[in-house]
Amino acid sequence: MAEQRIDLRSDTVTLPTQAMRDAMYSCEVGDDVIGEDPTINRLEQESARRLGKEAALFVPSGTFGNQCAIATHVGSADEVIVSEAAHIIQHEAGAGALLARAQMRTIPPRSGSMLTAGDIEPRIRIGDDYHCPKTSLICLEQATAYGELYPIEEMRRIHQLAASHGIPVHVDGARLFNASVALGVEAAAIAAHCDSICFCLSKGLCAPVGSVLVGTGRFIARARRVRKLMGGGMRQAGFLAAAGLVALDNMVERLAEDHENARALAAEIARIPGVTVTNDIQISMVFFRIDQDRYSEAQLHARMKERGLLTYPPENGQWRFVTHHGVTRQDVLRAAQLLADSLR
Repeated sequence: MAEQRIDLRSDTVTLPTQAMRDAMYSCEVGDDVIGEDPTINRLEQESARRLGKEAALFVPSGTFGNQCAIATHVGSADEVIVSEAAHIIQHEAGAGALLARAQMRTIPPRSGSMLTAGDIEPRIRIGDDYHCPKTSLICLEQATAYGELYPIEEMRRIHQLAASHGIPVHVDGARLFNASVALGVEAAAIAAHCDSICFCLSKGLCAPVGSVLVGTGRFIARARRVRKLMGGGMRQAGFLAAAGLVALDNMVERLAEDHENARALAAEIARIPGVTVTNDIQISMVFFRIDQDRYSEAQLHARMKERGLLTYPPENGQWRFVTHHGVTRQDVLRAAQLLADSLR
C-alpha cells in the first residue's frame, strides 16, 4: 500500500534527488558559525546573486528565516503590519510575540489572501504619540499561503508606500520560485520590491532542509547575530547547503510541471459532484470544499487515507492538495478518482 500512496499533503514531503545525495556525499565543509564552510558560503553568494541583493544567510527553516527577519528589523514593542491570513500569523506558533516581542497588527484582506497598498496605508502609525506602538515592518507573502500571486505592480506600490515612511518590507517567499516561474519573471524582479526576503529550499525545490534569508549586507550581518541567539548556527552544515545548490541549479524550471499538474488535478476534482474548487490555480496548490452530509470531515479524511490518498485535514472546511516532484500526471488523475471513491 505504501508504494501506491499518493501524497498531496504538502510540497514539504519531497525527497532529495540523487544529484542532491551525491552532492551531499562529496561536498567540502567547515565551521559555518565562524564563516568557514565553503559550501554554505557558495549557497549564500548564489542566493544573493539570483535575488539581486547584497548578502544572504542560510537558516534551518522558513519559519526560522521569517522570525529572524522580524527580530532583526523591529524593536521590542514595535508593530508589524501583516495579513491575518499570512503563514507568519496562522502557522508560526506566535513566534513574533516571543522572539521579537513585537505586536502583530493583522489586516483582513478585502479579497483572497493578499493585502494592497490601500489596505496598509491607513494602518501605518504616523507621528510620535507615545501611547501607540511604532510601525516598524510590513510583511507580505509571495506566493501566499493560499497559492495566490502578488502582482509585481502591487508589490511595487506597497514598497514605495513603506519607503516613504521609512518602513522596511519583508517577504515570506517560502515558494518564491513557484511564484517567479508562474509569473514568468526572475526571482530578482520580485525581490526588488522588498528589503528582505526568505525562500525555502525544502519545499518544491526538493532539498532536505533549509531556507535562505536575503537582504542588504548590513541587514544580513545583524541577522547573523539574531540567528546565533535563536540557536541557528549549524557548524558543518555544508552537507545541507550542497543540496540547496543543486536545488537552485536543477529544480527551479521544473516547478512549471507541478503547476500544470495542479491545474489538471483541479479540473478533474471539479467534475466530482459536491466538490467545488475555491482558488484560481496559479502554482501547485488546489483548495476545495466538499458539500456532502454522509461523512464527517474526520471520517472523510480517514477514508482518503485508507484508499492511499494522503492529505491534511481541512481548515475551516477547506481542503488542500499540493502537487510536487514525484507526483505525476497519472498520479493526479488517480487522486481525483480516489477522492470520488472516498465520497461514495
